[in-house]
Amino acid sequence: MLWARGLRKEFGDKVAVDDVSFTLNPGELFGFLGPNGAGKTTTIRMLVGLLRPTRGEIQVAGVDLLRQPVEAKRKLGYLPDKPMVHDKLTGREFLRFMAHLYDVRGGVGPNAEEWLQQFDLTDVADNLISTYSHGMKQKIGLIGQLIHEPQVLLLDEPTVGLDPKSARTLRNVLNGLCDRGVTVLISTHQLQTAELMCHRVGIMDRGKIVAIGSVAELQARYHTESNLEDLFLRLTEAAEDHHV
Repeated sequence: MLWARGLRKEFGDKVAVDDVSFTLNPGELFGFLGPNGAGKTTTIRMLVGLLRPTRGEIQVAGVDLLRQPVEAKRKLGYLPDKPMVHDKLTGREFLRFMAHLYDVRGGVGPNAEEWLQQFDLTDVADNLISTYSHGMKQKIGLIGQLIHEPQVLLLDEPTVGLDPKSARTLRNVLNGLCDRGVTVLISTHQLQTAELMCHRVGIMDRGKIVAIGSVAELQARYHTESNLEDLFLRLTEAAEDHHV
């Protein structure tokens, strides 16, 4: 459903992403992990068409992102760590705006009110977004990306600013989307959440993917029963030692 081959991104003399390749399957919830500066956000921005790779290929549901960007982006939803919402619109106005951008029939789509209710935003849906907390902006931003029913959803630190109830709701929503065949990639520093939720994880360090697989597969590969946090530290520290 999401396919990347040989992705590389250079900023002048700096190589931010170096030969990144992976394939995500329908209905998979994939955790994209790495320390700060590892290249995760740069990779995600290439995957959603905000940055053009120096070289490499990307396909979204069989559509070449670089050759057919509009068609590919219709199949994508993307929420950055700082949600891009419009403070001078109400929640419902923002959802109508997003529906218009994606040419959704029927105004805001059949599930908008259900999403608002699930994320406890119904009572504030007619308030200006400028009055929302960061967590509320995160939630309305996510609903805006679900309006057009994307086949692939990419979320950068989606639980930041969410209270425990909202974080659990988000997990339930993502699991429900995956059950319907949607592919979800989440970038997060919350390793316990990733271990609990994700079918597989990819660990990135210094612009490269240093490991990819389920937690059980990684434990078997590295002959350990360590949890994901210990595996993460072991792999990123090993990559750093090798680099030095």
